[in-house]
Amino acid sequence: MGIACAFVITLAALVAIIGPWIAPHNPQAANGADAWIGSVPGHLLGFDAVGRDLLSRLLAGARSSMLGPLVVVLSSVVFGAVIATVSAWRGGRVDAVISAALDIVFAFPGILLAILATTMLGAGLTAAVISLSIAYTPYLARVLRSAALVERGQPYVAALEVQGASSASICLRHILPNLAPIIVAQATTIFGYAMVDLAAISFLGLGVQPPRPDWGVMVNENQSGVLQGYYQPSLSAGLCIVFVVVAFNILGERLYEQAQVRDR
Repeated sequence: MGIACAFVITLAALVAIIGPWIAPHNPQAANGADAWIGSVPGHLLGFDAVGRDLLSRLLAGARSSMLGPLVVVLSSVVFGAVIATVSAWRGGRVDAVISAALDIVFAFPGILLAILATTMLGAGLTAAVISLSIAYTPYLARVLRSAALVERGQPYVAALEVQGASSASICLRHILPNLAPIIVAQATTIFGYAMVDLAAISFLGLGVQPPRPDWGVMVNENQSGVLQGYYQPSLSAGLCIVFVVVAFNILGERLYEQAQVRDR
């Protein structure tokens, strides 16, 4: 199962990289006369609500659908790892203040924070990505803090301190590398959640703006066709999101289980 999920993720990443270049047609070129037409020669998946090639939009839309969650994950990993390490290393009041701050941020649902940000700052991917990065940082920081506290109490840390190693050196060269399996596992899971949230924000019209191709936008643009019996445009984009998110979640669980076995 883990190998199958890794294959799906690798395929999605490749499509996100080269999708716009291998799209057989212009993903934004519309022809109202072709609206809702199904598969025909030269157009494998048919057309969407305004007559744009569906396959081309799926391939081109993979980039924004994957890039946004990637930025959220990288930002959350960097800030979450730094916050968790500092909190575990310093302890005492510093740990108490950081934990309280994380609890406050943790209380706000990520998608709600993103909707508020896009409402105040304007629709677009940037505001949504920044707000979700802030919202997901406590998730990662709380898990890493617990693991960092365990590492902080290991004998090798005391030995390094006796040898005169600096706090920064111990954290960067020893503690954080030992936390890497947990960081990778949590980042993989967070990617799936972030992808769902960003797709939902785009579906609401607050994220990626049409006619730019994006899987969440495509579900929104073609939802009227579902009521008319034209399921393929919305279903295709929705299934792309589902497959990628499920693959990331399952792979994240497998990686986390392996990290726990390694710690034991």
